[in-house]
Amino acid sequence: MAGPDPASRAADNAAAQISALQELKRSQTPVEAKLDTTLLVAKRGAEAAGRGLRAAVPALQTGVPADKVTVDIRGSASPDLLGHLRKAGAEIRAVSEHYGSVRAEIPVSAIESIAARKDVKFVEPAVGAMTARQLATPADDKAKKPGKDDKAKQVAERTRQALSVKAEPVVSEGDRAHNADKARQQFGVTGVGVKICALSDGIDSLAASQAAGELPAVDVLPGEAGSGDEGTAMLEIIHDLAPNARLGYATAFRSDASFADNIRKLRFDAKCDIIVDDVIYFKESVFQDWIIAQAVNDVTADGALYFSSAGNEGNVGDGTSAHWEGDFVDSGLAVGKWAGTAHNFAGANGVQIYQPISDASSRNIPVLLNWSDPIGASANDYDLYLLDRNGNVVSASQNFQDGTQDPYERVQTPLAGGTGLRLAIVKFKGENRYLSLSALRSRFKDTAGVLTAYTTPGEIFGHAAAKNAFAVAAAPAADAFGRDLEPGDPANPAGPFPGSFGPGSQVERFTSDGPRRIIYHADGTQITPGNVSSTGGEVRQKPDLTAADGVATTVPGFERFYGTSAAAPHAAAIAGLVLSGNPGLAPADVREALMNTSVDIAQAGFDNRAGAGILVADRVLGYTGASPQPLAKAQAPTVRANDGGNFLDPGDTATVTLPVTNRGDGLAASTSVVLTSPTAGVTISPRSKYYGSIDKGQTAVNNFTLTVPAGHPLGTPVVLDAKVTFAGSQSPTTARFPVKIGQPSTVVHDFAYTGGPLAIPDNDPTGVTVPVEVSGIGPASRVTFSIDGTQCTTDQGATGVGIDHTFVGDLVGTLRSPTGATATLFSGNGSNGNNMCKVVFDDTAAQAFRGVVADQAPYTGSWRPNQPLEGVLGAADGTWTLHLRDTAGQDTGSLRAFSLHVSGFVTAGS
Repeated sequence: MAGPDPASRAADNAAAQISALQELKRSQTPVEAKLDTTLLVAKRGAEAAGRGLRAAVPALQTGVPADKVTVDIRGSASPDLLGHLRKAGAEIRAVSEHYGSVRAEIPVSAIESIAARKDVKFVEPAVGAMTARQLATPADDKAKKPGKDDKAKQVAERTRQALSVKAEPVVSEGDRAHNADKARQQFGVTGVGVKICALSDGIDSLAASQAAGELPAVDVLPGEAGSGDEGTAMLEIIHDLAPNARLGYATAFRSDASFADNIRKLRFDAKCDIIVDDVIYFKESVFQDWIIAQAVNDVTADGALYFSSAGNEGNVGDGTSAHWEGDFVDSGLAVGKWAGTAHNFAGANGVQIYQPISDASSRNIPVLLNWSDPIGASANDYDLYLLDRNGNVVSASQNFQDGTQDPYERVQTPLAGGTGLRLAIVKFKGENRYLSLSALRSRFKDTAGVLTAYTTPGEIFGHAAAKNAFAVAAAPAADAFGRDLEPGDPANPAGPFPGSFGPGSQVERFTSDGPRRIIYHADGTQITPGNVSSTGGEVRQKPDLTAADGVATTVPGFERFYGTSAAAPHAAAIAGLVLSGNPGLAPADVREALMNTSVDIAQAGFDNRAGAGILVADRVLGYTGASPQPLAKAQAPTVRANDGGNFLDPGDTATVTLPVTNRGDGLAASTSVVLTSPTAGVTISPRSKYYGSIDKGQTAVNNFTLTVPAGHPLGTPVVLDAKVTFAGSQSPTTARFPVKIGQPSTVVHDFAYTGGPLAIPDNDPTGVTVPVEVSGIGPASRVTFSIDGTQCTTDQGATGVGIDHTFVGDLVGTLRSPTGATATLFSGNGSNGNNMCKVVFDDTAAQAFRGVVADQAPYTGSWRPNQPLEGVLGAADGTWTLHLRDTAGQDTGSLRAFSLHVSGFVTAGS
């Protein structure tokens, strides 16, 4: 007698297990409804009553550890919430007041009490992210990776080698393939006057790249260097193509909200003209601009250009994607006992409620379900299940949506993958909606004779799909990508190097396709009121452009850098050349130039794999009429009292010697300076002076006469404003210089911290803040700051040092004056060296602390701070604060002793 049909057994098994999970959903309390499915299953499973659930769904994996879990808490970032979290035993990892989000590592036992707070809307496992790097060999999750200390030692050794032996520079093949080398020579444009900033995982090897001459100074947001090296590789690419552009950086990997915060900081604080990233967070919305895309909208509205990797999730044209989207089709099949019907992927072609995942690319894959409800206001409840071929539920996401939640569910395939894995979408309740299902870096693939794979274009999502962002696809510059994406795949394309890109160039087979349909405005209102289906909203044509990957860098692990992670910085650098040769060119005009001059590849015209085509630098610079631009800027003046005194006093007249340097690519002709002061009663004569023509790299000097009124307050600086005009689009440039008035006192007043040791919270952005009261000074003429100590050693936990902390490079120290002015003393300096003791931060010190290395620990002596302490001069009396922040895990320590050293001004009779 024949046994039961295996397919029937699997269907019955699936129905029984989904029924058990739906019963869990139906039994949730209002507080539990604020927990992600995986957290709820972990919580219930840990309880005595959870044995039945574990037995009913034996293969279910949550990925939630038994003791502590890192979560994103949505709704608030208030001090009260942070206090509650700490009392509950949580460790804070990221805080965004702007977006009301906190990332914290919390005890599993505390999840429910946190969710019970009124200011908490939702608690979910920390949203994952990935860069758009394509690995030449598949990632080995079991391979031992170098630890933090080992990585620091490797970087230190490479830095020493680079300083002792100057190697030949390594230049991205994209420089040649994009004709950027030719464009710089032909148009005389190098990136001068433009600041290009990157966001990625980290810049661990920055010091080694700088020592090798591969990178100049990089403006890193304090405490935001991150961990990893993809950012270093991206910066090397940018510098290869736009060698005189200024560079900046911030990590994107603290949390999704911190990524959005850092996008804004790079524009509004660091003044970046162009921003580029290679990161996608899994929760980024498909049908509406979420917080990261909204941050991109903020900076592009302010005039910045934004470039992002299109992604390596594949495309329909090459048969490499795992993406489907379309309207919900009721299969008429109930999956589970309690509620809901399964989506029919086959549509008019029959009935199929499962979407098959390729066995060959099923390892540790995030699978995302989105539907066309507004963010934070979904009233239609869809659930997502991952099952094996026997009908066992392997992963489930069935969060409540009842009007205040996000239209989003996510499951994860097993770490080791599986055979016959498939996905089911269940409408638990509500209206039919437009759906998007993506298994990132996998494929939907037919299961012979069992299931048919259904795919559609539109893999690109999230902030790369923001309206004014450039989503950048990848094409090889040189050698073909070195492995099949899946066994039996066609050969990967090769690039033109040492030639340049042309019509015959091909996109990488893994590059993600578009377009992207958007249903809602960023504020949640419908773009096409009443139509949120597959015919509603607007269609954004993505990707926008294509640029090079498969290029060389000096960064370990990125010696051959593939993926749209490598393409995006090439595009950003070419845009930097455009702005450098056409200062002030409007973003819309830059877009027009890039799109209209790209070489059409793939399908004729704009297509959903290559966009407008592949960038060629000399074509775009010719289109815009780029030319070498001068950039004349005033430098710090020398001020000498005309009475021969060493100091400038109220009532004095002085000579101001003001240098102007041309740091641009072209001659600064007809250069003149207008020197004024907003300080009451101050006169400057003459008001303007002609500096003539200043060749690039040269400096010209002129003198002005400054008169300070007799009644000017002692210790209050006179402010000089210099406006430099010259023949060029960068004209005018402005600079402000403070001039001290009065004789600085030689008396130094010391104000020491006298409390006990203070633990520095590990990997916690809130850190520790310590006040010091200063009185009896008046205006400050000079400030130095010291980390004190009595006995200097590298011993862990040493009590005689000022800061005992392993891996000092984890720390950021910031001094704030009573006026609110701040100066970063140190940030990510010192690598894996231990302890600071008898360290004096002094603007006049010979060496900068940013250059210290581990061999110099314990750190002692005089050093220049990362930001000048002159910036905190002003009214000294009041409360000063030292804020210490630990930016990475594992290493800990305490603040024990520090002092503030302040001098005032000599007053009459003193």
